Amino acid sequence: MTPRYARRIKERVVEGALLASALFSIFTTLGIIAVLFFETYEFFREVSIVEFLTSTQWTPLFDEKHFGILPLFCGTFLTTAIAMATALPVGLVSAVYLSEYASSGVRSAVKPTLEMLAAIPTVVYGYFALLFVTPLLRGVFPEIAGFNALAAGLVMGVMIIPTISSLSEDAMHAVPMGLREGALAVGSTRFQMATRVVLPASLSGVAAAFILGISRAVGETMIVAIAAGMQPRFTLNPMEPIQAVTAYIVQVSLGDTPAGTIEYKTIFAAGMSLFLVTFALNVASHLLKRKFREVYD
Repeated sequence: MTPRYARRIKERVVEGALLASALFSIFTTLGIIAVLFFETYEFFREVSIVEFLTSTQWTPLFDEKHFGILPLFCGTFLTTAIAMATALPVGLVSAVYLSEYASSGVRSAVKPTLEMLAAIPTVVYGYFALLFVTPLLRGVFPEIAGFNALAAGLVMGVMIIPTISSLSEDAMHAVPMGLREGALAVGSTRFQMATRVVLPASLSGVAAAFILGISRAVGETMIVAIAAGMQPRFTLNPMEPIQAVTAYIVQVSLGDTPAGTIEYKTIFAAGMSLFLVTFALNVASHLLKRKFREVYD
């Protein structure tokens, strides 16, 4: 066997291994979607989709059953809104500092340290929200419940800061230096250059980071399961206990609900609904990223 022929065989083997890995990922995704789809279809054979989408009561585990998903999504979006209200300003300010003010040495030290927040297990964040943040909030709001959306949302926002900061900083760092030099040449201060030139030029990347942060918050499980409670309520009061979609899936998946029952099938309907929301957010993020690349390619 000649060296050239052996090299071609190795390249074919490597190519085949890479293709197999790609196909494995695709088929795994398709398998997950298929399970969700068929189980959700079985669920809607017994439950009206109109009730599922419009009812404000969610009590599938009670004797008097109601299957309105709105309370679960109300809790999910409430904690997500609190989280993004916390993470967006802090993450964006951090990104502006790292991109426009920090030296290369400071940037190389601070950015990895900031991203370490993403390595902390979410169950730790959940107990931090329950045992530390909630008692602090009770000092300010005595009427706040022991399980509440506010503490969960605030801690979730802290968890998302690295996502917002890192991706936004990468987008700002990719802005051509000529735009910065032009702004400084006409007399702009560094702050004016950052806020009126660099930030608008990187808006697509920043928006993509924001959407990815929302996706992370919508799909978060342990923080809301531990700190927000297990009471599905159609409310926007952050002081009250709520239940998110992911927390309900955790509750049913503990093993007390028999498989194959209508109660068990609700987790697939809830999971499919959550999948469609996060899928739409990820598609929007991908479109924004592609637009951002087209601008500077």
